[in-house]
Amino acid sequence: MDLNSSFRISPTQLFIFFLVLFYSEKSNVAADGSPGIDGEALCSGDMSSFLPLPYGKLPNMVCKRLWNSFVLRYSQTEGNVVTIVLSTVYTTGWAGIGFSKDGMMLNSSCMAGWVNVEGHARIKQYYVEGFTPSAVKPDKGELPLTNVPPYVALNGARIYLAFQLKYPVPLKRQPILLAYASAYPQHHHLSLHDDKTTITFDFSSGNSDSAPSPSGTFYRVDDMRKTHGALSVLGWGLFLPYGAIVARYLRHRDPLWYYIHLVIEFLGFILGVAAAVVGLSLSHMLQVDIVGHKTIGIFVLVLSILQVLAFFARPSRDSKNRKYWNWYHSWTGRTAIFLAAVNIILGIHIADAGPGWKISYGFLLGLTLIACIFLETMSRLRGSDDSKFPPSFQMNGS
Repeated sequence: MDLNSSFRISPTQLFIFFLVLFYSEKSNVAADGSPGIDGEALCSGDMSSFLPLPYGKLPNMVCKRLWNSFVLRYSQTEGNVVTIVLSTVYTTGWAGIGFSKDGMMLNSSCMAGWVNVEGHARIKQYYVEGFTPSAVKPDKGELPLTNVPPYVALNGARIYLAFQLKYPVPLKRQPILLAYASAYPQHHHLSLHDDKTTITFDFSSGNSDSAPSPSGTFYRVDDMRKTHGALSVLGWGLFLPYGAIVARYLRHRDPLWYYIHLVIEFLGFILGVAAAVVGLSLSHMLQVDIVGHKTIGIFVLVLSILQVLAFFARPSRDSKNRKYWNWYHSWTGRTAIFLAAVNIILGIHIADAGPGWKISYGFLLGLTLIACIFLETMSRLRGSDDSKFPPSFQMNGS
């Protein structure tokens, strides 16, 4: 069996697979026909015919289209009273907006509204204590609602959620979450959302952290999360482990194995560094410090940099220090790859990623383990001279 040919193909196929997954996720977020929606037309509509005061006539109203068909109208007075009207296309289920301290769904407070099958409109505050429907508690939360009752109305194809907040200081830069579901709440308990996103919005200026895109939507933190995740999976979940596999099981193809190994590891290192940069930028944007995930990520990045530096400091083959360098290089690489896998799983959990991410990375991780077991078995059956484990994550070709 030609082991070399088997592993020339798999990394490329998996690379294409994850690119397709990443861009399909992005296209799904932009679904619901949002590019075709005229934001100016939506913002120019008169709400006084179906919303009571103060929601129907907002003084100094700011109107921004955010995500999919979600449109945010709001006004903020000198007394720090923020009146909000959120609208989106609606057929069934519920729609909602959440306010978060760190951009995460966990521990956020949200307002969700719906019109049930009997035609009765409902709007409630919820507090997200966990990731299951039972952990989203109705009639709880930390939103500073005023005495003006929240209101929900259905007008045409759109649902409108209106509520008023009173803050001690002006509301400025705030991570908000938008979500919707096609299934109705049961006994006021929200069903699992079909999709969601996070946007960092500045209520003092009416803008997000970056300029609007050509389609009129605002920069989404969700995009950065997916970019960070895709780069991490491709770099640390695909290229670097498979580069180590090449170094272990293709050494009989000397010197071809070395050049293949070097190229794969270099690409993995670049993708890993890019993932770290995006992750740190995301942390700074949200002004949140996810200690465990961030600490492991930085530690893995440091280990990968040490591996690159070790390549330039490797002793010659006949040096008495060569075996110590091999031990260091081997165990540093193994530790980095193992911790990276743990951190990818942790990141998927923290981001509350959909089943597509969990299944895809589970498939990749399982395939990698199966490949190692299979190749190790084949190597031993062949009675290879290289049966003794050589340095993984290796970069030395002499």
